[in-house]
Amino acid sequence: MQITKLISREELSHLTRTSNLRATGLVLVNFALIAAGFALPIVWHTWEAWLGATVLLGARALGLGILVHDTAHGTLFSSRKINQWAGKWLFGGLPNVPFEAYRNGHLAHHRNAGTEADADLAFVDRYPASGASLARKFARDLSGLNGIKNLYFQIRTFRLKDQVPFIVSHALLLALLCVMHHAEVYLCWWLGQIFVFPIVMRLRVMGEHGGVPDHFDRDPRKNTGTTLAGPLARLLCAPNYVNYHVEHHFAAAVPSYRLRALHLLLKSKGCYEGWTCVQPSYFAVIKRCWSGHSTAGLPPDSKRVAKGALNNMQ
Repeated sequence: MQITKLISREELSHLTRTSNLRATGLVLVNFALIAAGFALPIVWHTWEAWLGATVLLGARALGLGILVHDTAHGTLFSSRKINQWAGKWLFGGLPNVPFEAYRNGHLAHHRNAGTEADADLAFVDRYPASGASLARKFARDLSGLNGIKNLYFQIRTFRLKDQVPFIVSHALLLALLCVMHHAEVYLCWWLGQIFVFPIVMRLRVMGEHGGVPDHFDRDPRKNTGTTLAGPLARLLCAPNYVNYHVEHHFAAAVPSYRLRALHLLLKSKGCYEGWTCVQPSYFAVIKRCWSGHSTAGLPPDSKRVAKGALNNMQ
């Protein structure tokens, strides 16, 4: 489905404009939240502050990953070189997302969405799942089991030439905390990676392609989902407008900070009427991915095996 069948070329041209000011503001918000996460246990020496830091930093790891996603599309900043530099060094270092490898895999996902060739189907073709299966998935996330598996995968696949941004970013972070005489709060980043990142990542993945009506239809309204998100969801599992995913698949050239405008434009033209691709919340997404409430999904014999750091999404 071509976006120009739904909106005019003039409207699309307006929405694909990049804004370095808005991009910079988005970046500053993400790093301000990271700074706030580390500040919590420095200012307040309580377990509640450590818990808040763990949650906030685990969610911001996802936020940085989304900024890597935006720069991989070349849509965050107006300069191609700045997008590539920022994606590799500024955003990809802390969450350990190698920019080139991610970009190649993600762009292939866009080319193949709605077909058998989409490798990302392995992350979502177990949905809808039974209530017991969903409970086990969430338990593995929240217990830290999947977080530890993620870290083990990163250690096992460590390649110095690919992980230089990771080493530099963490060395700078740890050095800064040492200068502030609070090196211990560096642990909050890893607690977030173990106990928070897996669950917020799962909810993001479920919202994007979990339990959708037809994985093999090229229309994004069939193979992708958009989830309306309130302030808490935007803070945790829907950072940087990533929840407007149908819109992103309709027009990947639209910067993330204009996806809401695209959503409202499509809605005003009736493009979602009669479709179920827009969910009102992540609770509704969980319901969609629960087999007790949904009949969507792939045939049992088509289940795939996910490979990589996110194979625990299954």
